Amino acid sequence: MHKKLRLRNRADFGRVYRYGKSFANRQLVVYWSVKNDVEQFRLGISVSKKIGNAVVRNRMRRLIKEIVRLHKLEIRDHVDIIFIVRKGAVTMEYKELEKSVLHALRKAGLVRASRA
Repeated sequence: MHKKLRLRNRADFGRVYRYGKSFANRQLVVYWSVKNDVEQFRLGISVSKKIGNAVVRNRMRRLIKEIVRLHKLEIRDHVDIIFIVRKGAVTMEYKELEKSVLHALRKAGLVRASRA
């Protein structure tokens, strides 16, 4: 992920949590908020210490960032997105996690309409 596409500071996270919308499935919670002054979407990932040690938490972050990177053309622009990883995601294989991330994005309405 390019640095401009990352949510990093506490104020941005707080704004998305407070004024944004959310959707959850068993593995992930996704919060999003429209932000028109951003040219693309921005991504933040939160993984609690309850999930596991630093190795496990960083692996989950890397996997989700890679899934989003591969599907970035499908994700709507001008939106800030935060993924919160739940315990159920830790034991999942990559393909299952990818399916779960895309499901959450689709249900949240963050995937562009397919051009058929």
